[in-house]
Amino acid sequence: MTVTIYDVAREAGVSMATVSRVVNNNPNVKPQTRKKVYEAIERLGYRPNAVARGLASKKTTTVGVVIPDISNSIFAEIARGIEDIANMYHYNIILCNADKKKEKEIRVINTLLEKQVDGLLFMGGAVTEEHMQAFQTSSVPVVLCATSDENGTIPSVDIDHEAAAFDAVSTLIRHGHREIAMISGTLQDPANGYARFQGYKRALETAGIQYQEDLVRIGNYRYESGVEAMKYFLGLKKRPTAIFAATDEMAIGAIHSIQDEGLKVPEDFSIISVDNIRMASMVRPQLTTVAQPMYDLGAVAMRLLTKLMKKETVESSKVILPHETILRLSVSHV
Repeated sequence: MTVTIYDVAREAGVSMATVSRVVNNNPNVKPQTRKKVYEAIERLGYRPNAVARGLASKKTTTVGVVIPDISNSIFAEIARGIEDIANMYHYNIILCNADKKKEKEIRVINTLLEKQVDGLLFMGGAVTEEHMQAFQTSSVPVVLCATSDENGTIPSVDIDHEAAAFDAVSTLIRHGHREIAMISGTLQDPANGYARFQGYKRALETAGIQYQEDLVRIGNYRYESGVEAMKYFLGLKKRPTAIFAATDEMAIGAIHSIQDEGLKVPEDFSIISVDNIRMASMVRPQLTTVAQPMYDLGAVAMRLLTKLMKKETVESSKVILPHETILRLSVSHV
């Protein structure tokens, strides 16, 4: 049979209220009494009911995390940062994969709120009006991680995606490239896909290079779309000399597509991207990329959420972390 708080109280010879105070780390318990209760708990194998404790205290010490694609190494690394800080502050994580589907994201958000989580972290992906409605019905703090809403009303931790893309394309331009193509993410994602596309266009404009619509292909951030986009560029009469891919995965797909045609990187095409996933340094040639501080994105977002949950002072609810260009072997001068 399940051991209850009543059983522990009887075994220790104290009241149920005293057992409750011990379990909830209330300091107003004598050391010898606390010792008796812990010994009784150990003898009986008692486990406090987290749900009941949450109902009593109105706190569950649980944080809900919505992740768009758990198979994507970017989000896996961000999740590590979230969990490490959550453990440090004694919060448990409920991690929910939403498969990059808006309907599933909304459903997961509502489910987590129904489970009375103390806070909510929404990771990556576009923040639509439907997302905003779900967040605004929440009675607990919400933090966006690796994304942001269009008006900046929800606390967020991210990089400047437009500036990261600008720096990537500017690197190609400094290496003498003028015919620069882009494998973009979806333009319906203002915080990420569209922002990186705008950075690409701004870099061209700053260098006096005319934007060419036929040098842009829209991918889905994944390897296969990089392969397909590069096949298109290889079929052009006038090929670009360099490719900016919005993600490392798409860049690696492009590299393999080039190599499948018997061509070489960077001799025939220079490639640069954004993210700096582990695979970027494993592919050959090693990929030049603009690095996101992925672990730090998760860690800082979780720390911001802990402050909001504890109603501590927050210096800024919109945090932009720095990015860094990592020069490797996939870019050369022309």
